[in-house]
Amino acid sequence: MKKESQVIFDRNVVEFVTVAAEFCKFLEQAEGVKRSIFVDTSLKILPLLYLKASMLPECKTIGDQGPETFVTEETYEVFRMNIAGILAEKDDYLEVFVSDMKYSDQPVTRYISEDFADIYQDIKDFIFVFQLGLNETMNDSLAICQENFRHYWGQKLVNTLRALHDVRYTQDAEEEDNEEDSIIGDEPYLG
Repeated sequence: MKKESQVIFDRNVVEFVTVAAEFCKFLEQAEGVKRSIFVDTSLKILPLLYLKASMLPECKTIGDQGPETFVTEETYEVFRMNIAGILAEKDDYLEVFVSDMKYSDQPVTRYISEDFADIYQDIKDFIFVFQLGLNETMNDSLAICQENFRHYWGQKLVNTLRALHDVRYTQDAEEEDNEEDSIIGDEPYLG
């Protein structure tokens, strides 16, 4: 066995694979879930996914061909639409980490559902190849996932986390305001 492929058995890789598989399972079972439950669970699993990805040991590709992909355009779109349906009017947010933003006089809108589908696509492709159990392709899949984390889906994850934080805690504030309105009514506060 090549020395480079030993990285796939590292404890941090095994932990990342475990969290990544749970993330995929969560999204695959999300259809029909209440928004509050989806957001609450997302706010717990996304930071863990980020943490485990950031702890991966350095990994370089060793094969000649890129590993297979699993997520099709149709699968991607189904996940995006399911999440958009769950989040409804809370799906969009203003993006602030886009290089073109400094040249634009219009805000850049992103969608949590699209970010989730992008992250899912990369993670699911990684998990799919990892489950095949072939050391070289597992290594290369890990290297690609790690590279994509650094340059692509890691930033999407933290942006999504920021947007979900707003959904979760703005939603709570709105519910508290509605409860206070129904308790106090139109009577003036006498202090």
